[in-house]
Amino acid sequence: MQNPDRLPPRDLPRRRSGRHRNPLSFDSWVGTPTLVLAVPAGAPEAGGSDSAADAEIGEQMADLVRSYRPEVTIRHGRAADLAESLGDLEAREEHPLRGVVVPLVTAPHQATSEAVAASVQESGADVRITEALGPHPMLAEILHLRLAESGFVRADRMRLISVVAPGTQMTDGVVVGAVGGAEAVSAAGVTAVLLAARLGITVLPADLEDEASLQEAFDQMSAAGCARPVIAPSVVGPEFSAERLEESAQRYGARTSAPLGAGSTLAKIAALRYAEVLNSLGSEAPPTAEDIPAPVGSRHRPEN
Repeated sequence: MQNPDRLPPRDLPRRRSGRHRNPLSFDSWVGTPTLVLAVPAGAPEAGGSDSAADAEIGEQMADLVRSYRPEVTIRHGRAADLAESLGDLEAREEHPLRGVVVPLVTAPHQATSEAVAASVQESGADVRITEALGPHPMLAEILHLRLAESGFVRADRMRLISVVAPGTQMTDGVVVGAVGGAEAVSAAGVTAVLLAARLGITVLPADLEDEASLQEAFDQMSAAGCARPVIAPSVVGPEFSAERLEESAQRYGARTSAPLGAGSTLAKIAALRYAEVLNSLGSEAPPTAEDIPAPVGSRHRPEN
């Protein structure tokens, strides 16, 4: 017979596993790898990008990612100048990995990849470099927001047929602009399909650095009867200058929305990329006695 005065056993929380597990989760320990955000490299022919603007994007993204991973040390730097961020991340026997570098690009971007690889090699840091942030379904959500902020589309998803009168600011066609070549255009194609499903209008991908690709996209827009096209750059910002974007828009009689920039949704994708690396490596090793810090609080004051 059970003792009625006995307290019920305490049920400890269990980590959810399987397909319902939070994709952002991983088993952290003291010494969790540092997360380094690499701000993309600007196009060389455009004179690179503004260092002050790059630093601002990196700082904003670091703050936003920190809200998802408050227990992780987060740093940022330009892809071509990560020496300071990687300087103290040399390999240690007691740590399976010292850091994870997340390039802030939405698709494979050769200039950024080469710059990050060179920085890692030069520093000798024990880090892994993640894949690009895209393709990812949430990128379509961010582009939708940028278009809505410019007044080109409705802010909410289309659930009913919406008739847009000619001459209004609302767009009837969107070109999702990519930077980085064929792989980047392929990633932008995924985003374009998802964005078209959200908006109910014609959405096509194109390479912002390739005139032939842009011409083909706008020819298809014209054939589809789109009279008020908009270029929505699927880039964080430094990869393609605002001046070149405006020039392309004027050439094809289009308007432009802002680049993705720093935002909470993009930060969430970056946090996901970080968690994916740790989970794939099985970095769930428990801390050693040396890793555990001394307890703090009134009950653990040092003896006199």
